[in-house]
Amino acid sequence: MGKHSPGTIEVICGSMFCGKTEELIRRLRRAIIAKNHVQVFKPIIDNRYVVERVHSHAGLEIDAYPIANINEIYDRLDPETTVIGIDEAQFFGDDIVRVVDDLSEQGHRIVLAGLDMNFRGEPFGMMPILMAKAEKVDKLYAICMVCGEPATRTQRLVDGSPANYHDPIVIVGASELYEARCRKHHIVPGK
Repeated sequence: MGKHSPGTIEVICGSMFCGKTEELIRRLRRAIIAKNHVQVFKPIIDNRYVVERVHSHAGLEIDAYPIANINEIYDRLDPETTVIGIDEAQFFGDDIVRVVDDLSEQGHRIVLAGLDMNFRGEPFGMMPILMAKAEKVDKLYAICMVCGEPATRTQRLVDGSPANYHDPIVIVGASELYEARCRKHHIVPGK
């Protein structure tokens, strides 16, 4: 990787259960097959499975560094790394935009996966800015758990009922707390 190597930003987004992490892992495994040096990072708060692995709901996994702050990438980045994967990008703060820009300008290929909208159906964190800056954006769709149509929303459930708009934005969980829903069946009381 030289100073003149063009870096890129790729964003994989969508609702929960649409295959974002599965697609991230697929791309990173292909990069490894192509003999690229790959490192993967994830927010330390994502403790749903194994802390030092990115794990898809479908069971695919890849080694990862759990980090509390996106700036920790600089401390953990191997000089040989050419491809950087970041899962659950929506959980990182404003600094993710600067860090991703900087690393791509250094010639790295950055592949990010994250929720584009929170359970309220509103843009999630820095994802809209990352999507705007990316060379490639792929929005994946899940299946609505109510009607079976393509789903673009994440429905949070509390005791089986839709969560209220004023509930906290971040609650880490999987199928026990969330469902994929289409626009018609996405319900947010209090919105």
